[in-house]
Amino acid sequence: MSAAKKKIDATPEELRQPLMEAVLTHAAFDGWSFAALNRAAADIGVSAEMAELAFPRGGIEVLEMHLADADIKMCAALDILDLGSMRIQDRIKTAVRTRLEQNQSHRSAIQRGIALLSLPAHADIGIKALETTMDLMWTAAGDTSTDFNWYSKRIILSGVYMSTLMVWLSDESPDYAETWEFLDRRISGVMKFEKAKWDFKSKTANMPSLSRFLGRLRYGSK
Repeated sequence: MSAAKKKIDATPEELRQPLMEAVLTHAAFDGWSFAALNRAAADIGVSAEMAELAFPRGGIEVLEMHLADADIKMCAALDILDLGSMRIQDRIKTAVRTRLEQNQSHRSAIQRGIALLSLPAHADIGIKALETTMDLMWTAAGDTSTDFNWYSKRIILSGVYMSTLMVWLSDESPDYAETWEFLDRRISGVMKFEKAKWDFKSKTANMPSLSRFLGRLRYGSK
């Protein structure tokens, strides 16, 4: 039995992974669309109807699967690294760099994906995917915070990641040297800010609270 025949006999669920991988080739030109999905279906020897059964919502659903698949591959790569022996900033840099390096063959498709997710109709999908990826990066880096720091760390990393992603998408330097230099600068800047914030908190921990002082002026001491 031929490989194409095997795919024809597959269920829509079984077709999702090979279709998603095939769409990556066409998304660079056709975007994350039914057109790209149909071309991917032809590549692996299945009908457009079967492809639509696998992805009823079309290209945006394929893009969602790609982002989830990229998360899985990133985590698998980070799991085999000795992140625990690194400084925290190096763990984060490694996570961001790993994510981008794993997708360097699909930069154009990723750029088209960002354009699609920037549309109001799909913005919630993009935000959710970004939040998930940032959480996975911090978890891989060993973050165990549960308070406000949990949110602030992920918000800060989102800014670092997205700005680095924009540089990477247009980077033509050898081995993406400009991207990694930019990432180094962004991470260093964040770490300096966090150190300054921590130093300020430490130095002012025992100082009288301005809000309590003003409260006493207004309501009197109790």
